[in-house]
Amino acid sequence: MFAWSGVKPEFWSKAFYFFFYAAIAAIFPFLVLYYDSLGLSGYQIGFLAGILPLVTLFSAPLWGGLADRTHRHRILLIAAVFGTIVVIILFSRSLEFLWLLPLISLFAFFIAPIMPIVDNSVMELIANNRDRYGKLRLWGSVGWAAASPFIGLLIERSGLSSMFIAYIVLMGIGLLISLQMTVSQAGIGTKYWTGLRSLLSNPGWWRFLVAVFVFGFGTAVINSYLFLYMDELGASKTLMGLSLTLATVSEVPILFYSGRLLNRFGITSLMIFAMILLAVRLLAFSIIGLPVLAAFFQILHGPAYSVMWVSGVSFAALHAPRGMGATAQGLFAAVLLGLSAASGAFVGGILLESLGSAAMFRLVGFFVVFGIVSFLLLSRRKSSLESPTI
Repeated sequence: MFAWSGVKPEFWSKAFYFFFYAAIAAIFPFLVLYYDSLGLSGYQIGFLAGILPLVTLFSAPLWGGLADRTHRHRILLIAAVFGTIVVIILFSRSLEFLWLLPLISLFAFFIAPIMPIVDNSVMELIANNRDRYGKLRLWGSVGWAAASPFIGLLIERSGLSSMFIAYIVLMGIGLLISLQMTVSQAGIGTKYWTGLRSLLSNPGWWRFLVAVFVFGFGTAVINSYLFLYMDELGASKTLMGLSLTLATVSEVPILFYSGRLLNRFGITSLMIFAMILLAVRLLAFSIIGLPVLAAFFQILHGPAYSVMWVSGVSFAALHAPRGMGATAQGLFAAVLLGLSAASGAFVGGILLESLGSAAMFRLVGFFVVFGIVSFLLLSRRKSSLESPTI
C-alpha cells in the first residue's frame, strides 16, 4: 500500500464515493435495457432484476457481521470491490438467461457489503461530528451525475456492451482508492450474538425498517422500469443519461445540508417527506406521455432518496451497539437495497407484463400513499425514531 503524505483521510472517502457511484451509474440503470436487447421476456427480466436485490438481502448483513466479528473490514472491502470487477468481466461475455442468473447473483453478493462497510467507516471517522456525513456522501452523487451523461452518450454511440467497460475502469480506480482509505476496525463491546439480539429487540428498528421497505419498493419499480418506459415513449439513450444526471444533481444540496435538516426536523419527519415525494413521482410517471417530462420529474429523486439514505445511515449509527456498526448498516442496506428492491423488481415485472407501464406506476404510487398514512398513524402512537432507547 502506497503512502500519500499530507492527504487527509476524508479525501479518500470522498474519492471512493465518487468513483463507486460513477461505476454504478454506468451499469445499474441500463441493465433492464440490456436484458431486453437480448430478447428476454418480461418475466425473465423481472426475475433477473429481482435476484440482485434479493441476494443483497442476505449478503449485506452477512458480510457486515463477518467484518464486525473478525475485525477484517479492510480486507473484506477490497475483496468485495475486486469481486465485482471479476464478475462483470464474466457477465459481459454471457448472453443467455441461464448464465446471467448465477452471475448477477454473484455480482450482488460482492457489491452488497461495500457501502455498509464504507458508511460505517466514515461514521467512525467523523464520530464527533456525524452531521458531516452528508457532505462526504454527496461526492457519490457528484460521481453519478458526472458519469451519467457520458455513459448515455457512450452507449448511444457504441452500444449497451460499452457500459461494462466503463464499469470496470471506474470500479478499478475505486479499488486503488480502497487501498488508501481509513477503514474502521472497531472492536465489539460485547459478544456478537448478544449485540445482535440487542439490536433486533429494539422495536424502533422494525418500525423504521417497515417504512424503509415501502420507500425501497417504490424506488425499485422506478429504477428497474423507468428506462423501459422512456424507451416506449421514444426517449434517446442520451436523454436517459441526462435524466440520471438531473436526478443525481438534485441530491447534492440535500446531502450538503443533511446535518442541519436532521437536527431541525428529525428522522421521522424526513422519512415522511421522502415517501411523499416518491408517491408524487410515481403518480406523475403514470400520466405523462412525453419522455422529456419523465426526465424532468427525475428531479424529485434527489430530495427523496438522499433524505431517506442519510436518515437510514444516521439511524443505524445511532442505534448500533458498540463495534456493530457494519452489521447495523448492513441490515439497513439489506432492507432498502435487498428485500424491498427485490420485491419491487419482482412485482413490478409482473405488473408491467399484465397491466403495462403507466398502470404499474399508478398502482405502486397508491401503495406508497397507503404506506405514508400507516407510518403517520404509527408515528403518532409511538415514540420518536430519534431516541436510541426506543
